[in-house]
Amino acid sequence: MIPDNHLFTEEHEWLSLHDDGTATIGVSDFAQEQLGEVVFVELPEVGEKVVAGDEFGSIESVKASTELYCPISGEVVEVNSTLAENPEFVNESPYDDGWMIKVKLEDLSETHGLMDSEAYAFHIKRSDNEMDELDDLDDEESEED
Repeated sequence: MIPDNHLFTEEHEWLSLHDDGTATIGVSDFAQEQLGEVVFVELPEVGEKVVAGDEFGSIESVKASTELYCPISGEVVEVNSTLAENPEFVNESPYDDGWMIKVKLEDLSETHGLMDSEAYAFHIKRSDNEMDELDDLDDEESEED
């Protein structure tokens, strides 16, 4: 399920805006499904500056390790420290208990390039179709060998 009140990046991070000028950031349900069982999350410290499009941490699963990219610029005001002991929250509750950082926004206009839930659903569908096409190509190549 994709929350209606969140914005999304092409890299599958989500952002939820708050009235106090902060935003909560995490990874989408689609991202955690693709990663598989999350075993480690590396996040920045409170007070660190983050820049839109730049890496702010990493996430490791039994399948892969990947960087996390910040959808907006600002200062980290809170980190979900429970993920250090409970990285599985990313899998179990990516939009609630699995949130990663809260950031004090520098420029709200940076959110204009993010996708709403409807556009993100289309993005996921397109990504799935592209993956299916790649799998079909791999299957054809295997049959030729």
